[in-house]
Amino acid sequence: MALWGAADLRGFLTPKDAQGRGFPFALSWAVPMPPQVMAGIRQGPTQAYAAEYDRVNQQINELAERLASTISSQGFRALPLAASVRSDPVNIKGDFPHKTAATRAGLGWIGRHCQLVTRKFGSWVRLGTVFTDMDLPTGKPMTRSFCGRCTRCVEACPAGALTGALWSPGRPREDILMVEVCDRWKKEKYRQFHDGHVCGICSAVCPFGLKLLRKSPTNSHKASANGGLSNFGA
Repeated sequence: MALWGAADLRGFLTPKDAQGRGFPFALSWAVPMPPQVMAGIRQGPTQAYAAEYDRVNQQINELAERLASTISSQGFRALPLAASVRSDPVNIKGDFPHKTAATRAGLGWIGRHCQLVTRKFGSWVRLGTVFTDMDLPTGKPMTRSFCGRCTRCVEACPAGALTGALWSPGRPREDILMVEVCDRWKKEKYRQFHDGHVCGICSAVCPFGLKLLRKSPTNSHKASANGGLSNFGA
């Protein structure tokens, strides 16, 4: 099943609607990636990973559009946030961090690899977000890291782009990830995969994700992920 919840984003600068108004809330969800695919990129991205990355992103975008349409039909404002779109190439970021909405919804925390980590799926997930002004019962925001002393992602990063710092709400991305170093490495080494926009090694070695290899076969896990999305979008 996909993880999902609602986030209170009042006080955050969210994307604006056509009238220039931001949004106080967001629906946030995390879709698990197949464990065998994720485990297979511990030495670098693969074509299987790139294909699944595309498939899940498309699924998230389709669901986000349906959710936004449903919310709008009830008389509320809604705006879907595209999955994995770099709208600001200079600062190497999108319109809003999906993982900020996810931590505010209580889905997980940010690991030393600057990715969302969930209890159930580790960081082997893709994220979706729909902003809205519908008054939603929101989750309890995550306020601390549960990575402990683990530094596997830091040690595995081939670019040396991770500082090893622990996340806390409001801590700048740059304290955890040297994003330009990461981006340069991917473009130099993995340009054949989405023009150098994916790597995934740091997520692949996360112990919270690796435990999935012992828990669920590939096929049943994939079916569960698809079923969770279908139920969520119903």
